[in-house]
Amino acid sequence: MSDALARLQRTIGYTFRDLEWLRLALTHRSVSGRRNNERLEFLGDGLLNFVVADCLYLQFPEEDEGRLSRLRATLVRQDSLAIIAREWSLGDYLMMGSGELKSGGYRRESILSDTVEAVIGAMHRDGESLPAMTQHLRRWYGDRLSNIVVGDSLKDPKSRLQEWLQARRLELPQYEVLLVTGEAHDQFFQVRCDVPQISPTQPAFSTEGSGVSRRFAEQEAANVALQKLLPPSKLGLRTGQTKPTSGQ
Repeated sequence: MSDALARLQRTIGYTFRDLEWLRLALTHRSVSGRRNNERLEFLGDGLLNFVVADCLYLQFPEEDEGRLSRLRATLVRQDSLAIIAREWSLGDYLMMGSGELKSGGYRRESILSDTVEAVIGAMHRDGESLPAMTQHLRRWYGDRLSNIVVGDSLKDPKSRLQEWLQARRLELPQYEVLLVTGEAHDQFFQVRCDVPQISPTQPAFSTEGSGVSRRFAEQEAANVALQKLLPPSKLGLRTGQTKPTSGQ
């Protein structure tokens, strides 16, 4: 486990002074009803909201409170944090009870996003300063924070792709489910998005996405299509998800 935690710390970009904080952050309540990551999750949630609010306050000096609140909500919501968790392969490190593990808890968005918040709380309790936490969060979010666009970024990828095509009087994209795996309570979907020809020099193309529901898979496929069509400065926040690796 120590090698695995060393790998996770390299991925996060932070080395814990007291490794017990990280172990606690990775401990789901299915392991222990008393010693688990829920208190750290509570702490991390507050820190995350403050740091993201501070970043947006500085990044958008002309925006009012309502727009800033909506931007923050976009960045700190469950699926946005689950993206970070999957970039860390966080599901591989979770400590869970056997029942939760068998039911696929290590890839459930709610658990992954809660664990990201717990890790943030653990870093704070380990002694990481608030300015340092801000730098960590900027790195984890990357372009999803630095290039977030007021207005467009608050819409989901399917809506943005549809509006982009409609504005050019083009056919709407078509979505098709390619594969569904898993039991009824723990399914995983793979979806294809077919985008029509854009111009004589830009032929039709297809993208794929996957997720724990058909909706999430379609959003991911639409997001990949937007990445092909739009420059990075117009992409805003990616809201899809990729299939995690399995295991503990």
